Amino acid sequence: MKKYNIEKPESEWKEKLSEEQFRVLRQKGTEAPHTGKYNLHFADNGDYHCAACDAKLFESNSKFESGCGWPSFDESIEGSVEYIQDRTFGMLRTEILCANCGSHLGHVFDDGPTNTGQRYCVNSASIEFEQ
Repeated sequence: MKKYNIEKPESEWKEKLSEEQFRVLRQKGTEAPHTGKYNLHFADNGDYHCAACDAKLFESNSKFESGCGWPSFDESIEGSVEYIQDRTFGMLRTEILCANCGSHLGHVFDDGPTNTGQRYCVNSASIEFEQ
């Protein structure tokens, strides 16, 4: 099992995070589409950080409107995201985790409209915006 820079017992994560954040970040949940606070949030400068450990994950200039119902980014900050093959629900997807603490962020797909071709589909509950 991979070791992360920040490791805590699940009981500590449960104390630190809101119920929704814990469900998404630590239990690999998904928030309902079009409900997250960052779905339609766009700022000219700032960064999106892991809501569990505060590691910087995405820059605001990589965010775009995908229409999928979740915050979408076309690239992550190098080394900030871990990629795991996900075969749940009868699909083959690539799960994205915070490389610093192993928390679930969402999934990445190869259907992005920008030159990276990537769409990081991220749960709002798993990130915090900092300017």
